[in-house]
Amino acid sequence: MNKAIVNIFASHNNIIILATDITGSETIVRVTGGMITKAQHKEGGPYTAMKAAEQVVDALRNKGVSSIVIKVRASGGIKPKNPGPGAEAAITSLTRGGLNILEIENVTPMPHDSCRRKKRYRSKEKK
Repeated sequence: MNKAIVNIFASHNNIIILATDITGSETIVRVTGGMITKAQHKEGGPYTAMKAAEQVVDALRNKGVSSIVIKVRASGGIKPKNPGPGAEAAITSLTRGGLNILEIENVTPMPHDSCRRKKRYRSKEKK
């Protein structure tokens, strides 16, 4: 096995990195932000994402993987469509680990006129 798919789900609160074989059926390794840090407000940060990606690189090296396809995903739908702050740090760490990146793809779900968004909060003015 020399190719793998690395799925990065990066929200503003957490990061999940999942590495599978090229078919996507067999999971090689899965690392989340909560497995790296115990402080809940740091789970989605760049440092946590970098450490999680380093663990993924080690596991992929042990399996003999040399090249990867990266799929980045944000929350999407009616939620934010931009990946969190950890996505870029994770991709950089995967590159520094010596893995050959074949493709980087954005797989964030985009709505085609979906559910109505929640109304904005308007604070009450004091008189």
